[in-house]
Amino acid sequence: MEIIRCLKKNNVVKDFEVLAFEIFEGGFYIKIKATLIDNTELHIREYSDINERDYSYHWQDSNNKLLIRWDNSEHHKQVETYPHHVHSDDNILPSYAISCEEILKVIVGKIST
Repeated sequence: MEIIRCLKKNNVVKDFEVLAFEIFEGGFYIKIKATLIDNTELHIREYSDINERDYSYHWQDSNNKLLIRWDNSEHHKQVETYPHHVHSDDNILPSYAISCEEILKVIVGKIST
């Protein structure tokens, strides 16, 4: 599974727990809680089948305050990358990072600064 491999190989991930995992004909559902090296958490939820992919990567601090959330819920049609978008500082922004690896690159950049 690509998401698990991504988390295992990235040095920013301290550990992670798979909270739910279902495989079915043509797809899967996974829910993960990852603890990062700065003790923030990344909550991942992804559903994928032949016709759709629905994901959310919710990054929060140790007080459960949202830092950034990437998702593709079908709202915010004004965003140029619709349905992909980012929630950050009470703003809805375009999102070009839509995979585990791309999102972790963004997080590494933010932790490093």
